[in-house]
Amino acid sequence: MATAGRTARPRVAVAKFASCDGCQLTILDLENELLEIVSRFDIVEFPEATSRRSPGPYDIVFVEGSISAPEHLDAIKELRKQARILVTIGACATAGGIQAMRNWADHDAYRAAVYEHPEWIESLATATPVSDHVKVDAELRGCPIDGGQLTELLTAVLVGRRPQIRDEAVCRECKRKGIVCMVVATGEACMGPVTTSGCNALCPTYDRGCFGCFGPRANANARSWSSGLLKSGRPPEEVWRLFAGFTGYAEPFRTVITELGKTKG
Repeated sequence: MATAGRTARPRVAVAKFASCDGCQLTILDLENELLEIVSRFDIVEFPEATSRRSPGPYDIVFVEGSISAPEHLDAIKELRKQARILVTIGACATAGGIQAMRNWADHDAYRAAVYEHPEWIESLATATPVSDHVKVDAELRGCPIDGGQLTELLTAVLVGRRPQIRDEAVCRECKRKGIVCMVVATGEACMGPVTTSGCNALCPTYDRGCFGCFGPRANANARSWSSGLLKSGRPPEEVWRLFAGFTGYAEPFRTVITELGKTKG
């Protein structure tokens, strides 16, 4: 891959499926780093930012959004063919997103309730992460992603090393920031023990329990944590709602939701 100082910069594309565009906006919000990024990478396809179109192949493709409509199935396979490195960004692309809640419900009934003419709407019965359909080379978690993790990944690709992105519980971020554990101090429900870090403990910083936006950390014992929440006196419906957020369709959160009674049908 080309490095700084050479005329050929790595070709980068950003693509979108079912999502809110928040992760793409995080790229544009990098501000101080953005000029450095565009000096080292040739961003040739980015509909959120420019009407300029450019066909593949690409060195890196960032994909936002879940696979939620029939046309997405062919499109993601074509992007995979065109990408040397395919990176999913955000909770929708990595875990199905909040729209994956349809996977436990009656898809046709939901569509009929929302749209006056549901027969005009072509959508899949499930909303699934990109990795369910094609090989993914790297993931950036979050809703939205963290700009620091994005620049770390780009730096790693440029110099040819593995990205240094931590895989640890949000609790570790709370400790580093000196935040008193609200689970211990106040009994507040929090997903921090089973959620991977990356948000800099944003919600606990403002006295709110973690919502699990970055998804389950590696080897997260979600079943044990759900049992603890139940033993604290919370009803099953409240507990599954804690797990059934932006990343609810990711394992092992998905299993907890199903076990607590939020099953399809």
